Amino acid sequence: MASSIEEASSKKRKTTQSTKPNKQKSKTHDLCLSDVRSLGQQLLSNRSHINNLPVLLNFLNPASSSSSPPEFIIESILSVQSFFTPLLNDLPASSAKPTQDPESVYRVWLRAKFDEFVQFLIRLSVSSKLSEEALREVVVDTLMECVKVGNAGKFHSSIYHKFIHTMVYSIEEADTLLDLLVSKYFKYTDVCYFTYISIEKLIRTLDVNKSSDVKSENADSEKGSQTRASGEALIRNIHHAISKIPPPQQLGEKTEFEMWNASGVFNKDSKTETKKNKGAEGKHGKDKKSSSNVPSSTIISKKMKLKFSKAWMSFLTLPLPIDVYKEVLVSLHQAVIPYLSNPILLCDFLTKSYDIGSVISVMALSSLFILMTEHGLEYPNLYVKLYALLQPSIFIAKHRAKFFQLLDSCLKSPLLPAYLAASFAKKLSRLALTVPPSGDLVIIALIHNLLRRHPSINCLVHQEEKDQTAKDDTSVKPGIDQFNNEETDLVKTNAMRSSLWEVDTLRHHYCPPVSRFVLSLENDLTVRSKTTEVAVKDFSSGSYATIFRDEMRRRVKQVPLAFYKAIPTSLFSESDFGGWTFQSEEQKQ
Repeated sequence: MASSIEEASSKKRKTTQSTKPNKQKSKTHDLCLSDVRSLGQQLLSNRSHINNLPVLLNFLNPASSSSSPPEFIIESILSVQSFFTPLLNDLPASSAKPTQDPESVYRVWLRAKFDEFVQFLIRLSVSSKLSEEALREVVVDTLMECVKVGNAGKFHSSIYHKFIHTMVYSIEEADTLLDLLVSKYFKYTDVCYFTYISIEKLIRTLDVNKSSDVKSENADSEKGSQTRASGEALIRNIHHAISKIPPPQQLGEKTEFEMWNASGVFNKDSKTETKKNKGAEGKHGKDKKSSSNVPSSTIISKKMKLKFSKAWMSFLTLPLPIDVYKEVLVSLHQAVIPYLSNPILLCDFLTKSYDIGSVISVMALSSLFILMTEHGLEYPNLYVKLYALLQPSIFIAKHRAKFFQLLDSCLKSPLLPAYLAASFAKKLSRLALTVPPSGDLVIIALIHNLLRRHPSINCLVHQEEKDQTAKDDTSVKPGIDQFNNEETDLVKTNAMRSSLWEVDTLRHHYCPPVSRFVLSLENDLTVRSKTTEVAVKDFSSGSYATIFRDEMRRRVKQVPLAFYKAIPTSLFSESDFGGWTFQSEEQKQ
């Protein structure tokens, strides 16, 4: 370890020498770069120069490093890191108190200086004064080396938690630091493991409801100012961090887990597991010579899933801003649910989201559908809420394509009662009168599938008035649709006593694809062997632009011609709308 650090130090020093002159003077200190390097060499060579340590640390103090050139900071970091690395195993704990022994006092003082060194690195990592990204990368790399070896060779979770805490509370530099972690360190299993733990611990101690401003524990106190992040900005930073950690299964797909710390964090548990399985392995004659320090992939995957689940479940309890809420719902069914140890824990969050209505309900439906079909969740109000979502606005919503596909899947079961299938068919047909042509195509596809799956509602295709009123009260006037479009109770909509007359009007729709497609409902859909279901996904994302492109690509053999003696002044003639008069503003005057 010491040799690799010396190589890195010499490499950095050569880079510094080639880019900056040795006799560059600091504005705050009457020192040049060669003097700083000499201080480091003396510190590493002889214990009698231990007083050089506070001088080098002073260059790393964010309160005084603003006037220090970047090469001074780099040289100080390399010298101090090289000094502490071989001593860390012999240093006492941070909470240890010195005895009367001078050596004990010296080692406790060294531990305090090491803690100060780490604290300066953490504060430097989020300092907006570090304009050079290369310098910030050096700071983060040195900090991660301290995490790697600072705890007697084990992963120093306390340092890493302070770093994650400071990164999340940082307003300006959070994304930069997160990108560094993603590119260099999130490929290591133990780093991801402790990131989950740190985020969950941070959320547990966070209370964004009591105050709109949350003060960072590690805020830079220069000039008496303290960095403050609003509650929403803090939640956004947490979401950015937790969403960029590779999920456990992606890590588990590797044949070997790559660890940042060679000692590992799973070894203690793996030894216990090995003892439990020792007898069973002996009975089957398996080789017992394998190292007990190597954990199995099953143990690692199980622990990673557990920490992943705790972090996400803690995050979902926060008062999420609306933009974060939508981002979470969009990716939840793909990025979170497959990797949770127990996905059913999301039922409360998803049912509350689904009850909100509007676009939030549409976005929550994907995850809720997965819990119902794959994890046994029972949600009796699903169809009532789904029925309430059928509004004209849903046909122009951003996530309408996924919604219509899930709607078709939810209505796929042949065990649905006839009144429920009829209510959905009738509600869709009523919407066909007000939605754009692309929406009509989706409605026809959905109704086509409903009629094919549920033969008991085929009477809605052509139901005579005498059939409707034969058993009804004589006070019901003929020609009145008994379907109640405003009723929310699916049992009381009277859909079975109505007909799909709205769909019949689409025969004469001004958009040719709609009028052609509606003819598919004239087939006998009860004979399932002669018909097939329509793929709703082929129409779910349609718009005026897609319809126009499809029509332009069609090869037309016969083109209808019209001859006008006078140039028409409107798209529709008054004869097409009996009882209506169309006049321009000039004609009215």
